[in-house]
Amino acid sequence: MLINPYVFGFSPTDVDAIAYIAAVEAADGTSLESGVKQAINDFVIGCKNDGIWTAIKASCILAGARTLNGALVPLVGTAPTNHNFVSGDYNRKTGLIGNGSTKYLNSNRNNNADPQNSVSHAVWISSVSSTVGYVPIGAGFNLTGSTRCSPNPSSIPSPTTSIRIRSSSVMGATIAILPNANTFYGYRRSAVNDSLLRMNSANYTRTEPSETPFNGNVFVFADNNNGTAGVFMNGRLAFYSIGQSLDLALLDTRVTALINAFAAAIP
Repeated sequence: MLINPYVFGFSPTDVDAIAYIAAVEAADGTSLESGVKQAINDFVIGCKNDGIWTAIKASCILAGARTLNGALVPLVGTAPTNHNFVSGDYNRKTGLIGNGSTKYLNSNRNNNADPQNSVSHAVWISSVSSTVGYVPIGAGFNLTGSTRCSPNPSSIPSPTTSIRIRSSSVMGATIAILPNANTFYGYRRSAVNDSLLRMNSANYTRTEPSETPFNGNVFVFADNNNGTAGVFMNGRLAFYSIGQSLDLALLDTRVTALINAFAAAIP
């Protein structure tokens, strides 16, 4: 029997990567390509070498897997609850696409599960959203201790991005920039008066003090407004992570390499 080297030629070496790949393949009902497995293995090892792996408490790689079920297998933490996504919304190279109105993931990780002054949320945006004031990942809307950043393509006179990281109010002046397609988008708080947003390979720092974190789960493709999903996005995401404060530039580098490796490995 001929062996396809693209499927069977690589054996992962990291114990967490091995467990994750096995779970994805079980959900998919078939094996992943060698290049996909190697990309995942390299990502996990890279995050560990960078010292950021243990800060990630909930995460899904929303690409790479052969099926939507496989893409919703958690890399770390609890599996998300799928609200209205179907198999046609999923692309192995570019991830999962929202519809701007009803589709989102409940991460099943509470916004207050991480310390008030040590938190991070991140996504990989494959295609941007056209919806007004959308939230790729977040919890709390504008309630006390909200943790979310909101790009608004319809802002007047120019598009802006607003920041709330453990804050009920917008932190600092809104940024007159939106995230591009194919970019890492994340934010973190590392101290009572030290926060930043990272998008388009640049950091935007903030010094406003933190508030007691909003009590509610973090949503992906939408914000959690006291239990109700809102400000949905209709763009496409290929990764998300939730956890404690970490070096976003390092995570950016690892996620970028992962998504680029998928593009090369998947036919």
